[in-house]
Amino acid sequence: MNFSKIVCSFVFILPFCIRYCNAQRISKSELNDSIQNFSYFTIHKDNYFITGVPLTNDINSNTADAKYQISFKQMITRDKLPWDTYLFITYTQKAFWNIYKDSYPFRDINFNPSLVLGKTIFNKSQKLEGIATIAFEHESNGRDSIYSRSWNRISGSFITSLTKRTVAEFKAWIPFGYKSGNPELLEYAGLGEINLEHELKKNRIYLNVMFRKGLNFKAKGVFRPRLYFAPFGKNISNQYIMVEWYWGQGESLLEYEESRSMIRVGYVIKSNEFNFFRMKN
Repeated sequence: MNFSKIVCSFVFILPFCIRYCNAQRISKSELNDSIQNFSYFTIHKDNYFITGVPLTNDINSNTADAKYQISFKQMITRDKLPWDTYLFITYTQKAFWNIYKDSYPFRDINFNPSLVLGKTIFNKSQKLEGIATIAFEHESNGRDSIYSRSWNRISGSFITSLTKRTVAEFKAWIPFGYKSGNPELLEYAGLGEINLEHELKKNRIYLNVMFRKGLNFKAKGVFRPRLYFAPFGKNISNQYIMVEWYWGQGESLLEYEESRSMIRVGYVIKSNEFNFFRMKN
């Protein structure tokens, strides 16, 4: 799979997708009312526990594993700051657990706190066009010596709807403080990512795809599709069964140079950060 062709093709069709979006977006007054009713403490990224096996190696207790993630967000204030911005903090912890080996050791745990400033963007009709953020992020595995991995970045993102059912997040970062422990990290992590989510069946089935391309001319990067299925009625609890395929490098900080093709399935409490763009669909 050629990551460069995928990204270039997507960038080419993006303007046409944005023009396609109709006027069923949430209004500025509706969004402001929703924010005032928000809980200060909410989910940030997906919270999940999944387990699976490799697709390219022998399946045994050394290659099968579990992965889980805990992620939350705390809004500092509901009141607007200058330039109609909002300030919040986030924390995400991702762990790789060798549950099929004796003593059930954790292979790696990655910690990712951030301080984020967000701003809602509206069009001339006062309909929500997108949400822009700028953040200071730190990510590390909390280990020392030759096993230490960490990096910092200033990241910017923009979330918008491409069609009635498709939402995209475009994220880029300026990294620093990484060369001493993992000087080749950007060869695998790159300088940004694209995250697409399509609603296949309202409130029941979603497809999410994330692309990331390393800073090289080789096929280093990430292709990570996820399929979500809600087995419970109206699903007001936002719980799903998730199937994830991770193909590429950089899944964990400790082994960011290692290429993997892993298929995993499990339970997820899905993030609702894209829901603003589906309220009027």
